[in-house]
Amino acid sequence: MPSFSSKRHVPFTPDEMFRVVADIERYPEFLPMCESLRIKSRTATPGGEEIVSTMGVGYKAIREHFTTRVQLRPAANEIDVAYVDGPFRRLLNKWRFVPAPDGSIVDFYIDYEFKSPLLAVLMGAVFDKAFHRFSEAFEERARQVYAQRGRAAPPAS
Repeated sequence: MPSFSSKRHVPFTPDEMFRVVADIERYPEFLPMCESLRIKSRTATPGGEEIVSTMGVGYKAIREHFTTRVQLRPAANEIDVAYVDGPFRRLLNKWRFVPAPDGSIVDFYIDYEFKSPLLAVLMGAVFDKAFHRFSEAFEERARQVYAQRGRAAPPAS
């Protein structure tokens, strides 16, 4: 039952980081192993939005798709991701964006388990490596997004 968590100080506000992580349509452009992302539905909710999407991930010859329900709560700077369908027995992902001096703390948590023991062996180590790089990938994406919008990109931390 693998899980991974990280807390990373970044030189962006909680709101800026929330917007980068909430922009799920852009994940194939920068997120490790993410090859595609299709929005199935968007629904306004009290305090935010719910998005159901299917992500395609791949590594070498292995390709999988899975569907999740993403709860966006911008006022709280929280994103929760729940598993709907695919190769997992369980998948739970939480993002929290907390104000900090000179930026924010990105609090990332994921807990997952593959249905297939064979897939767990084949993909487990690869997923672990990818999850370790997620926070870094989102920080780099924030640098690109905010530099394009005319904000000077802060130096790498």
